[in-house]
Formats: sequence, C-alpha cells, structure tokens
Amino acid sequence: MPAPLLLRQVNLLEGPNRPERRADVLLEGQRLGAIDGSPLAGESSTLDRTAGLPSPVELEASHLWLGPALVDPHSVLEDPWLGRAETLTSLAHAARSGGYGTVALLPWAQPWRDRPERLMLAWPEPLRLLLWGSFSQEGEDLDLAAHADQLAAGACGLAGFATLPPLALLERGLRLGETGRHPVLVAPRDLSLTQQGFVRERVEALRGGWPVDPAISELLPLQSLLTLADALPEASLRLLNISTAEGVQLLRQRGGGQPPASVGWWHLLADSGSLDPAAEGWRMVPSLGGPADREALIAGLAEGTLSAVAVQHEALDAEERLLPLDQRRPGLAGHGLVLPLLWQALVAGGTWSARQLWQVLCWGPCGFLDLPPSRVEAGSRDWILFDPAAPGGFDPGQDPSLAANRPEPPQGAFRGRVVASGLSDPKDWLVRVPPSW
Repeated sequence: MPAPLLLRQVNLLEGPNRPERRADVLLEGQRLGAIDGSPLAGESSTLDRTAGLPSPVELEASHLWLGPALVDPHSVLEDPWLGRAETLTSLAHAARSGGYGTVALLPWAQPWRDRPERLMLAWPEPLRLLLWGSFSQEGEDLDLAAHADQLAAGACGLAGFATLPPLALLERGLRLGETGRHPVLVAPRDLSLTQQGFVRERVEALRGGWPVDPAISELLPLQSLLTLADALPEASLRLLNISTAEGVQLLRQRGGGQPPASVGWWHLLADSGSLDPAAEGWRMVPSLGGPADREALIAGLAEGTLSAVAVQHEALDAEERLLPLDQRRPGLAGHGLVLPLLWQALVAGGTWSARQLWQVLCWGPCGFLDLPPSRVEAGSRDWILFDPAAPGGFDPGQDPSLAANRPEPPQGAFRGRVVASGLSDPKDWLVRVPPSW
C-alpha cells in the first residue's frame, strides 16, 4: 500500500457551522483518510499511528487552507462538443484547476437546453455537473417549456434568460406547480430600460464617456419579482446576478424572507472607477457598476443579503474577442481566477475571514442550488488545498480553458492558487507527494 501524505497543522474549513481550526489531515491518494485535532505539545498525532498504513510522508501545512471544493451556481456552455471558445472537456479541466468541484450550467446553448434529451451532459466523478432546465421554450419567453419533464430528467431547477420574462408568463408557470420546490432562476433585468448601455450610470461612467445603463433597469424588475415572491410563497425563486447598490438596499429593507440572490465575481473586483479603459471586463451583463456598487455588493454578501458568488463563465473565442466592445457578446471566463483574486481582495486585503469567503463560494451556492452543504470529511474527494502565497498566482498561459476573454486582475500581479485537490490526479499537484504515488 502506498504511503499516505500527512498535512501537519493545516488550516481546516470543515463545514458551514464549524469554526476554522488547525488539524493534522491524512491523505490517501485523492481521498481524505482521516482528520485529527491539534496534538498536545510534545505528543505525536494519532494519525501517525494509523493501523495498517505505512509511515506517512509529512508536509508542514500551517500556511495552507483545506476546504470543500467550490460550487459555481450558474455558468454558460454553448457548444459542449465542438465549441471553439469552450467544450465540455475543457470546462471540466478549467473548473478543476480553479478548485470548483460543482458547476451548474444555464440552458443558454445551441440548441437551447429546454427538453429532457438535451439534458444528458455529465462529467466524470468526482466532478459534478448540474444542468438548469429552461423556463420557456427556446428561451424566447413566449411559451412555457415542459417543466415536469425537464425536472424528471434531472434538471437542478429552471432558469430564464438574461432578462426578466413577461410577468404573466412567469406567474402562470409558477402557479401551475410543476416546478415544485425546485429553484427557479430569474434575472431582475429589463432590457427595454437599459438604453442600450453596458456600464452602470454612475459619475465614473459618465466621465469616461461609456454608454450608460440606469440602475432602474434592475430596480424595477427586482421590485416586481419581490412582489411576485410575496404572492407565491411556495415558489422557490432565485435572483440572478444582483449588480447595483440600489438592488442590495431593496433586498436589505425586506429583512428576511427574500429569495436567495447571486452576484457575479467580477462585480466584486472591478468597477468603472478603477478598471483600465483598455482592459477586458467592461462588457458584462448585468452592467459593470461604480465603486459604490462594488462596495455594496461586498457588504451584501458579508451580511447575508446576497447568498452566492457565481462565476457566470461565458467564453468567447479569439476571433470574437477582437470585435469592438459594442459589437461582441458580453461575458468573461475565469474559473481559475475567482478564488485567488477574491482572497487577495477580501481576505488578505480586506477584513473577511477564510470562512466567510468559503461561505459565498461554496456553502452559499449549495443552498442556492438546494443542495446539502459540502463538508470536509474522511473518505471524501470533494476537497481542495489552497496556498494564498503561492508564487506567480494564476498563469493564464497554463489555463486549460479555451476561452480568450479571461480578464487581467484589476490590481495587477497577485498570488494564490489551488495546489492540490481530490478532484485532480496527484501527479498534477503543486505540493510534494510520496514517491510511491
């Protein structure tokens, strides 16, 4: 039997209701073998004496963080098999390298995933691929899709497109009751109110001469959705990508009981007052906000008004990326950037704890998807080991994603990366492993 790897005094994030602590953790290949509390001074850990195992290879890990793999509540994959910007296989590799063990794909694809035979995608274990079914046929918001059939085929819930569907259609679909308690994901965005702008209407955007999108394009549909949620409390509504300070304030005023809401990771890092005019990341849906929007979104996550951070991966190929901003599709790629950049901004450079970050990247998204919270426990392969100080940070040249629209970090160079996980082969780890592996 190969020798196990013993992580000495690793920082452990076990679950949503457990405090951070130091522990010795035994790895048997990709599986967690055992977890032990901090030994007393002068005593060896009981893991050293695990019956039937060779003496473990030790790794001093007090600078590393061990937690459950991250969860992405919604991303986009248009063509799983022949896509030039991303395929099912390349997305799996990109998610794995970024520490994501679960990804839920929106139905936004060609063909649109709105019927059972189009919901047959899967990843090899331990990766978990979830599929949102479609609320309307072909995503056109004219007729309802077959809700019960999609859910019976394994859809994790139903989702609309990037704008609010007609309220009459939405209400009819919810009152039919075929969705049950499955989540229904809806965007609080009214395209007719955006004035064809793609940067939120703030002083910084006006000074820069960007086409502006007023906050009311989010605020009015959000008010309508909250009214509908009050009228239909049995419906499990989810709010897709809140992006404005006004939206956060409206949710906060309701106190408890509002539908869970997600926010895109890029909106927590970049804004129209700090992003270089020539940088990737301006063309987003919903629109990129100003500094006050970014700060309000971070505060909303910290207090629990917002529930989950989404990658909202929308890949473009190199040819499409060369188009002018106003002529190309919006979106960003970057599963491998989310954890290190948010750690740098919110933990190393802010006041957040590691547990707070895992709450919005893992446990919050689990609740958003109506999944039980992920936990670090013996026998699991759903874990990642993160080094906040790993040199070089994330190298886009080594990113297995095919996407050409990965953004540059707003603050330039950074550190941190996933150095090992139960999702990947030990030969790909960036930490020393036993020679017998």
